[in-house]
Amino acid sequence: MIRHLVLFKLNDGVRRDDPRVVEGVAAFRALGGQIPELESWECEWNISDRPIAYDFAINSAVADTEALKRYVEHPAHQAGVTLWREFATWVIADYEF
Repeated sequence: MIRHLVLFKLNDGVRRDDPRVVEGVAAFRALGGQIPELESWECEWNISDRPIAYDFAINSAVADTEALKRYVEHPAHQAGVTLWREFATWVIADYEF
């Protein structure tokens, strides 16, 4: 199995209630039911107020590197990424477990 972690940081001046953000969150929340390769899917806002904390997180799992590739290339995932590019940056970690 591969754990796929993504941490998002909203761009300066962008708030959670920005309509673009609301749309982006909805798009990512829906992925768990749209992409069959996802063995598990969690995404939610960070509750920490520490200055180094990121704002939004995805924690998911796929079977193997081929499943990860299909997930990353899936049109619904790509549509969500396009939305998030408008208002955030992110870091990713993929590891076997």
